[in-house]
Amino acid sequence: MTNTVTIRTAEAVDLSKLLEFEQGVIAAERPYAENLKEEYITYYDLEALLASEEAQLIVAEKGGKLVGAGYAKILPAKAYKKYSHFAYLGFMYVDPNSRGKGINRMIIDNLTLWAKARDIKEMILDVYDGNEAAIRAYEKVGFKKNLVEMRVEID
Repeated sequence: MTNTVTIRTAEAVDLSKLLEFEQGVIAAERPYAENLKEEYITYYDLEALLASEEAQLIVAEKGGKLVGAGYAKILPAKAYKKYSHFAYLGFMYVDPNSRGKGINRMIIDNLTLWAKARDIKEMILDVYDGNEAAIRAYEKVGFKKNLVEMRVEID
């Protein structure tokens, strides 16, 4: 088994592990998201992402084991934005035992190359305001805070 991390396009055979990763993302975000349902939930249509021509779902593999994932999806921008389309990054996940080893950067770098090859000039992602560790990780690779979404529950 090698300690080298390989980034590759996700395949259907990866789906069960990707579903585990999705629950890891949700568990990590629950402390910051008071409005998530209490029961089992999912965020992503992973099968659609695997099949989409407008998305790239990738995994990080180390020693034959999946240790991370992420996707970029090309979306149309609002008419008033500088660029007509952008790459939305989502499902950014690294297994807790593999964090702090540059895997998130490798995933983002790979997705950046994919977006550039499609002439995309902007990438956007969402992160919960209180998730300082994730914010620092994204700032390390060049992301800047842009817009704060605010919410209130009403009776």
